[in-house]
Amino acid sequence: MANPRRMVIAITGATGAVYGVRLLQHLQHIAGMETHLVISEAAVLTLHQETGLQRREVEALAHVVHKVRDVGAAIASGSFQSDGMIIAPCSMKTLASVAHGLSDNLIARAADVVLKERRRLVLMVRETPFNLAHLRNMTAVTEMGGIIFPPLPSFYHNPQSIDEMVDHTVARVLDLFGVEHALAPRWAGLKAAN
Repeated sequence: MANPRRMVIAITGATGAVYGVRLLQHLQHIAGMETHLVISEAAVLTLHQETGLQRREVEALAHVVHKVRDVGAAIASGSFQSDGMIIAPCSMKTLASVAHGLSDNLIARAADVVLKERRRLVLMVRETPFNLAHLRNMTAVTEMGGIIFPPLPSFYHNPQSIDEMVDHTVARVLDLFGVEHALAPRWAGLKAAN
């Protein structure tokens, strides 16, 4: 039997917890995909505030759950094979930890491993407006090979709900990993003006 594709998903305390939840909901239905989840302490509060979900409900969406303080977990090693990691959403604290290689918890350590192994790291950073420290940290992560992906809504596909806007953003992130989906329509070019 072939090894499964593995994706590490981290949810931090920034607003936008729905992005991490929606990623997990979609990935759990992808044949041959194994998800590894880490939730920060602050994310537990944000998840409940924004989605009404409890930690255990979100953890049930993943194949494997790791505790944020368990820096000895499998995903903390470069020998752990994965397609990469998505931090959705990514707080400015987590961004700073990744940018400076602090590895002060499992989320930052797993991100550090993904970068050193030259795998794909996507940070769905959530803050506005950005200050200079935020911008410099985003530049540092980009220079290390990470992808900064603020979950900004698009309107060219005429979304009719928040769910459609979230799904469109999640679809774009999944595209970065070559994961098949039918979450959002593909761009087919401009419509003819009347």
